[in-house]
Amino acid sequence: RTEILQVYLKKITLGKGIDSDRIAQGTPGFSGADLANLVNKYPKKYIGLGSLPMQDPELAVQELFRIKELGLKGVQIGSNIEDKNLNEPDFFPVWEACEKLGLAVLVHPWNMMGKKNMNKYWLPWLVGMPAETSRAMCSMIFGGVFDKFPNLRVNFCHASGSFLSTIGRIEHGFNCRPDLVAVDNPKNPREYCGHFWVDCITHDEDMLHYVLKMQGSKRVTLGSDYPFPLGDLEIGEFINQMNLEKSVVEDIFCNSTLEWLNLKKEIFI
Repeated sequence: RTEILQVYLKKITLGKGIDSDRIAQGTPGFSGADLANLVNKYPKKYIGLGSLPMQDPELAVQELFRIKELGLKGVQIGSNIEDKNLNEPDFFPVWEACEKLGLAVLVHPWNMMGKKNMNKYWLPWLVGMPAETSRAMCSMIFGGVFDKFPNLRVNFCHASGSFLSTIGRIEHGFNCRPDLVAVDNPKNPREYCGHFWVDCITHDEDMLHYVLKMQGSKRVTLGSDYPFPLGDLEIGEFINQMNLEKSVVEDIFCNSTLEWLNLKKEIFI
C-alpha cells in the first residue's frame, strides 16, 4: 500500500519581535524538505504533499516552486485562510502556480466557523467540519475558480463534507436567487460535480453509493483521516464489503488518486 503524507501546521501566535514572514517561509520549507527526504527514501511506499504559508500568497507561490523541486506532488491547505474564502483574488496567483506546476491541491476543513458557540458535543468536528468543506467548495465554484483555472486539480476531504448531500439546496438557491448567488459565475453548481475529486470517508455505505453516483468512481479517492478517531481506521475495509464492481473499487483504491496527482501506476509496481 502506498500512503500519502501531508504536513500539518497549526496556527502560530506571534510574540513580540518574531518575524512572521520568516516563520511563514521557514516552517513549511523545513517540514516539506523533511517529508521529501522520507518520500525519496521509500518512493514506492509514500507520496508527499507540502504545506503553504497561504496567509502570504507571494511567499506561498515561492514555496510552490520549491515543493516542485523537492519532488512533492501537491499541497494541503485549509478550507479558509484566516477566515478568507478560497475564491478571494489574493489567492489567484497560488491557483495559477499550482496549475502551471502541475501540483495537486487537497482541501481539509479547519478553523471552523462558529466554533466558539458550539464547543459541546464535539460539534465543531461533527457539524463545523462538514460545513467548512462545503464553504470551501461553494466559494470556489461561485467564485469561478475552476473556470479561471480549468486544469487545477482539487480534492476535498470527508467526501465533500455537506456539499454533495445539500447540492439540491445549493442549486435551488442558485436558481431562485441568482442576484445573490450567481453574481460571479453564471454556471449551475451541479455542473461541477465530477470536475473535482472527493475522498471516500462517509462512514456510511448508502452515502458512499450516493457520492459515487454524483461524482463517478474516477473522482472518488481513498481516504483514511488516520490516525484520528473520526477517521476510517480500518482503511477501506467497508468498501471491500459493499459488493461494488471490481473496477469501481480499483478506481477508489488506486486510479482516482493517481489521476488527481498526475502519476502513473507503473512507478509503484
